Amino acid sequence: MAMVLNMPGIDGLSEAVGVLREWQYDGAPMQLHPGDVGWFWRFGARATASAVRTWSRDGRILAVGLLDGPELLRLTIAPDAQQDEELAQRLVGDLAEPERGVLKEGKAYVEAPLGTPVQDLLFQDGWDTDEPWTPLRRDLGEPVEDPGVRIEVIGPEQAHVRAAVQRASFDKSTFTDAHWHAMAAGPPYADARCLVAYDDRGDAVATVTVWSAGPGRPGLLEPMGVHRDHRGRGHGRAITVAAAASLRELGSSSALVCTPSSNAAAVATYRAAGFAPLPEIRDRRRDAV
Repeated sequence: MAMVLNMPGIDGLSEAVGVLREWQYDGAPMQLHPGDVGWFWRFGARATASAVRTWSRDGRILAVGLLDGPELLRLTIAPDAQQDEELAQRLVGDLAEPERGVLKEGKAYVEAPLGTPVQDLLFQDGWDTDEPWTPLRRDLGEPVEDPGVRIEVIGPEQAHVRAAVQRASFDKSTFTDAHWHAMAAGPPYADARCLVAYDDRGDAVATVTVWSAGPGRPGLLEPMGVHRDHRGRGHGRAITVAAAASLRELGSSSALVCTPSSNAAAVATYRAAGFAPLPEIRDRRRDAV
């Protein structure tokens, strides 16, 4: 049967998230996680459905992509299909043709698992390599130490606190209470937690959202931020340790996070929280002609 490219729609999102959960395993290359879709859900179910693409054969989803903005496709592939040449050829062909409804013409980026034919085919098709990112991992087989600060799990009544710390942590953030409620209403959030750290004065100083992919699978930190007025005091390490503890409580086998390699402070923070860096990864980049 022919390969089918599909925009699953709202009703098909649960299936796409479900296969993403199944594809997560320790030792996998850094890849699209159900938490990435869950974080995108802050824009609502309709926007999320419009951003997701699936590739199927014989009724089985073999690849899932998330358009994380108009120029960036975050793509991953079923573990047993990562060396499937037919699938790789179809993926690269669909990325090259704007009329197929994946990427627009001009400048674009693709995040795809390392070691797959997709990477090589994109390079052969003229795609360059972009700036490096550093994935980091913490094993959760052993209990996690106390973070040393007060941590609260955020529910609907504290959404405004979570949103305020997010905006104070990222200069271009537009995150609002409504975004939090939309995110929390999405199916991926059933296995997620939002945490906020407080200092000795009771000020909210850092935040993180953690996403489980189910017991025995890697969980994800996305995003983590420290309030700009409270940096340099160890709050990033504290909230990251708390994130690892929360994922362990959710049954995750390990905790993953990824940050630009150029962000030396973030890499140092994650390492201080017990995360070990993995080999750098790079998106493929197509420059505008």
